[in-house]
Amino acid sequence: MGVAVRFTKWGGSRHWEYELEPLGHDRFGWWLGGRTGISLRRGTEAPVAQPHDFVALVPADGCWIANWNADADTEMEIYVDVTDQPVWTGELVRAVDLDLDVVRLRDGTVELLDEDEFAEHQVRYGYPADVVARAQATAAELMARVRDRDEPFGDVGRAWLERFSSASTTGRATRS
Repeated sequence: MGVAVRFTKWGGSRHWEYELEPLGHDRFGWWLGGRTGISLRRGTEAPVAQPHDFVALVPADGCWIANWNADADTEMEIYVDVTDQPVWTGELVRAVDLDLDVVRLRDGTVELLDEDEFAEHQVRYGYPADVVARAQATAAELMARVRDRDEPFGDVGRAWLERFSSASTTGRATRS
């Protein structure tokens, strides 16, 4: 049985939706895996096929969800969505995407993306001041942690990805 991941935008409009394999949990949170070819849907757009394996971490505590991408067609090694606190209901995890994203490129460069979208949406959707402050603080913390390779952004996430990807070549899922 898979775990459905549902991102919305502020106000409840659909954003990204997909189903991942549960891999296990550790002190950082719950690890999920997405295989090459799974279906991803953004809002009301047509589904697209995922071009490479990835693992996602839903943190035990934190307003974000992170993805580690297999070496394939993307220069982004790590992609972290700043969100509200992800909420689990059975085999469903929901989070509100708050626009800001922290990425680490394969060359080690760390960037904060979509600050313009975040500023625009604060006005358009009326983000409350506490939501804005928390999102900005989360993004700043993530920038430092990802840049400094503080775990799970050092070796831990990569190890989950390598274990998951090697299982995909043998046709077996890994559950911890």
